[in-house]
Amino acid sequence: MGVVEKRAKKIRRLRAFQQGLLAAVAIGGVVLIAATIPNAAQLLRYMPSYKKGARFNYQAKTALGRLFAKGLITFEERNGKQYARVTEAGEHILEMESLREKSMQKPKRWDGRWRVVLFDIPERRRGVRNRLRLFMQEFGFVRLQDSVWVYPYDCEDLIALAKANLRVGINVLYMIVEQFEHDNHLREHFGFRAS
Repeated sequence: MGVVEKRAKKIRRLRAFQQGLLAAVAIGGVVLIAATIPNAAQLLRYMPSYKKGARFNYQAKTALGRLFAKGLITFEERNGKQYARVTEAGEHILEMESLREKSMQKPKRWDGRWRVVLFDIPERRRGVRNRLRLFMQEFGFVRLQDSVWVYPYDCEDLIALAKANLRVGINVLYMIVEQFEHDNHLREHFGFRAS
């Protein structure tokens, strides 16, 4: 395995660990920090990087620190103990992850309709526009043009959540299209029979 592959694998593991930690905090509502309560750590034993002992405690604390720095959790102190609570931004991330998993589960049959997402985000908000493009790419949309993306399955909830998170509601348009010219390359890409 090359250097780039190892680095990518490590990043995936850390991201999965953070997501698991965020989910554990969300499931428990308010959870005592994993390093000081064994029950919270047990929730995370299914994570790929789970290990008992000091290394796990270190990973949990640093992951909590990163989640705090990103604004996904906050800390509260009660009776001399620190607790972690998921913020609204953290809840949005968890929603996005659950929608991502849901969108990866393809229906048995395609309904023959394309979902087209158009956006026109001003140049002064270029960073948001680039984040939206990256989001579309990560979820498996195919780019027809710079601001026109296509997906074959229902993704309205996913797009609505992305619009809310990026605050681009009026700049993004979601359409369901029965057919359009020259869609054979899209049918091939998604594994459908060409018409």
